Amino acid sequence: MSGVGENQLISIQPDELKFVFELEKQSYCDLKVSNKTENYVAFKVKTTSPKKYFVRPNTGVIQPWDSCIIRVTLQAQREYPPDMQCKDKFLLQSTVVPPHTDVDDLPQDTFTKDSSKTLTECKLKVSYIATSTTQRSSESGATSGDGNGSESISVTAIQRLKEERDAAVKLTQQLQHEVEMLKKRKRSSANGLSLKLAAMVGLIGLIIGFILKLTLASPT
Repeated sequence: MSGVGENQLISIQPDELKFVFELEKQSYCDLKVSNKTENYVAFKVKTTSPKKYFVRPNTGVIQPWDSCIIRVTLQAQREYPPDMQCKDKFLLQSTVVPPHTDVDDLPQDTFTKDSSKTLTECKLKVSYIATSTTQRSSESGATSGDGNGSESISVTAIQRLKEERDAAVKLTQQLQHEVEMLKKRKRSSANGLSLKLAAMVGLIGLIIGFILKLTLASPT
């Protein structure tokens, strides 16, 4: 077994799998595997968490001095790992195979350890990158390039704050207008009730007066 990312047969770049971690979204990392020999080299990718990752191709044959790209996809996750730490690991096995061997022709025991062949292995660690970290990195990269980058970012931030302030002021004015309308409606409804009550009391008074007048005017 050899060190991380490189052995006598192949080299792997990068030597660590890094995934931008965001809930309910997939993320991927590409590995470049290069054959450093004059032989045909077969490889196989294994992981400690096969249900979390999708590897294509997970097995292949690389011609002499050639290379291939392996895409490792982290499936969408429903929860964050504790402290954003990942304990998953990958193992890339490689061995020399006969010339012009096709991946479909590889025997089942190609990557089985025995004394008749040389089987080399590379271990790869996995790390997760939070989306906020990548945003801060991209902003720092934009501002470190030149002064114009920082100036444009600050102008954009000020403009955004002004728009939010104007929207808040407009909303406050609308709320105040609605409150005033409610107060007016309440007062008008109260005044209307008072007028109706006064009219009813007056009408009752007139009726009572008319009855009394008739009573007093009638002969005894």
